[in-house]
Amino acid sequence: MANGKFKDKLKSFFTRCGAETPPFFKKLRTIGLMVAAAGTAVVAAPIALPAAVVTIGGYLIVGGTVATAVSQAAIDDSEDCPLEDSPSGSGD
Repeated sequence: MANGKFKDKLKSFFTRCGAETPPFFKKLRTIGLMVAAAGTAVVAAPIALPAAVVTIGGYLIVGGTVATAVSQAAIDDSEDCPLEDSPSGSGD
């Protein structure tokens, strides 16, 4: 029973990730991918780097991955939420 609810939530999450992403979040997703790629390049460098630099590279990977995942899950709900009309007759 609880397993069925979990599958429904997982299915709705994947449906949400396949929906249209707003332009701001598309840019944020791209920036997150670039940050994660830079962190990967630092961590996987063939030369010996100081431990602090490798640690920062790890943080870049995590931050970029989280930004990318959150940005991908954002959807445009503008058609679901119509603009409300301003109240008529207020003050006149």
